[in-house]
Amino acid sequence: MSRVYNFSAGPACLPVDVLKEAQEEMLDYRGCGMSVMEMSHRSAMFQEIIDEAEADIRELMSIPDSYKVLFLSGSAHHQFAQVPMNLMKNGVADYIITGNWAKKAWKEAAKYGKANAVASSEDKNFSYIPDCSDLPIDEDADYVYICENNTIYGTKYHKLPNTKGKILVSDASSCFLSEPVDITKYGVYYGGVQKNVGPAGMCIAIVREDLITDDVLPCTPTIMKYKSQADKGSLYNTPNCWDIYICGKVFKWIKKLGGLSAMKEINEKKAEILYEYLDSSKMFRGTVAKEDRSLMNVPFVTGDKDLDAKFIAVAKENGLENVKGHRSVGGMRASIYNAMPIEGVAKLVSVMKQFEEENL
Repeated sequence: MSRVYNFSAGPACLPVDVLKEAQEEMLDYRGCGMSVMEMSHRSAMFQEIIDEAEADIRELMSIPDSYKVLFLSGSAHHQFAQVPMNLMKNGVADYIITGNWAKKAWKEAAKYGKANAVASSEDKNFSYIPDCSDLPIDEDADYVYICENNTIYGTKYHKLPNTKGKILVSDASSCFLSEPVDITKYGVYYGGVQKNVGPAGMCIAIVREDLITDDVLPCTPTIMKYKSQADKGSLYNTPNCWDIYICGKVFKWIKKLGGLSAMKEINEKKAEILYEYLDSSKMFRGTVAKEDRSLMNVPFVTGDKDLDAKFIAVAKENGLENVKGHRSVGGMRASIYNAMPIEGVAKLVSVMKQFEEENL
C-alpha cells in the first residue's frame, strides 16, 4: 500500500525516515532485546535517549542554560491550566485572543485569577492578527499569553506583541521547530508535539529558570508544578517514553536537513506554491489577511459548500487526505508541517487546478 499525502492538522504526518528508523528498532532497540515502549524510564538506556533529545533540541533552538526543557505528558490543553497555576503570582494575566485555542486558554486561566482579554480578532472570525504594538497591559499582569500560530484559522504572529516588560507566554504547538526562534524573548514557550514534532500525547515546554519555583497557586497538584518536573529532569513520573524517543529522531532529522534556518526555507517554498495558486485562482481563495498568513496551516474555500464537499472527495480520490477545513471556517485546510514533502503540496495544487478547470 502506498502512503497518502496527509494534510491533517494533528496528529499529523511524520518524516518517513523517522518512521522507518522506528520500524527497524521496534522489536529491538540497539541490541537491548526490547522496544523503547517496554523499557524502564529509569534505565541507563532511556536516560541516554532523553539526554540526547534534550541536547539536540537545545542545539536546534539555541536554548540558553537559563531555560529548562521539559518533556511533559499530556497536551497543550494541560498548559492552559499549568501556566496560570505556576505563573499567576499577582493573580492577573493578559490574553490575546486570536482563535479557539487562545480563547480556551483564556477561559481556563479565569478559573485561577483575573484573565484579561486585551486584544481579539474574533470580529472577523480570527482571520487576522490584531495590532499588538500598544496593548492595554494590566500593571499587575504576571504574563501576556499568545497562541503564536493558529491551526484552525491559519494566522501567525510575524511580530511578537509589545508586552511592556511583562513575561511572554506562547503556545507554539503548530509552528514548533518550523523556523528559528529567539527563545530569550519568552518566559514560557511550549507546544503539543502532535502537529509538527512527534506523536500525540506529549508537550514540550521551554521555561525560563527564574519562573520555576515553589511559589505556585495552592491548588497546584505536585505533578503540575514546573519545579517538580524540572528538578527530576522530566522524570518525576513515568513520561511518554515513546514520544520522547520519536521526538528525538525528529530533532536529528531536522539537524540533518541543516537546522531551523534550512527548515524555514523549505517551509517557505511549500507555502509559496500554495499561496501563489490561491492568489491567482478564480475558484479557490484563502481566508487569511496576507500579512498574517501561516506557513503551516492554510485554510481556503470556494464560497460554495457543495463545491467544497466535492473537492474534498476528489482530493481523497487522489491520495490527498484530511483536507477538510475546521467547522468554524469551513471549506478546506492544508496543514503543511515540516514533514509534508514539497511534492505533496505540488500535487495538491495540481489537483486544485484540474478541479477548477473542470468545475468553473
